Amino acid sequence: MVKKENLTDIQIEVTQNCGTEPPFNNEYWNNKEPGIYVDVISGEPLFCSKHKYDSGSGWPSFYKPIENNLKFSDDYDTGYKRVEVKAEKSNSHLGHVFDDGPEVTGKRYCINSASLKFIHKKDMVEEGYGEYMYLLED
Repeated sequence: MVKKENLTDIQIEVTQNCGTEPPFNNEYWNNKEPGIYVDVISGEPLFCSKHKYDSGSGWPSFYKPIENNLKFSDDYDTGYKRVEVKAEKSNSHLGHVFDDGPEVTGKRYCINSASLKFIHKKDMVEEGYGEYMYLLED
């Protein structure tokens, strides 16, 4: 995907320094196109547009990941406990997971757009993600 030295300032801040981008002012918070979201650094598939929903938070929110490609740790940086979400392969900070999501799983994966690359459904095969097309079937 993207070498760390080619990341934008906001991608570095989010993925390497556990930063947070502004709500409602990020690339994918309101994206409604079909496709998958992958780790901007490793290209590892993380989330599917079918599992994305509007949480009202201003960040892309998903009720479940595609596979078991995430790792979790407790985060007390805000003075209370949150659960940090990182990509397994790149160890990049993605965001946090909360227990206030839709009934389907009860989870809200609140993810920074800067940590993601969106692969549109029409480009998935060409970009090497054809095996995930089944996720977008009705």
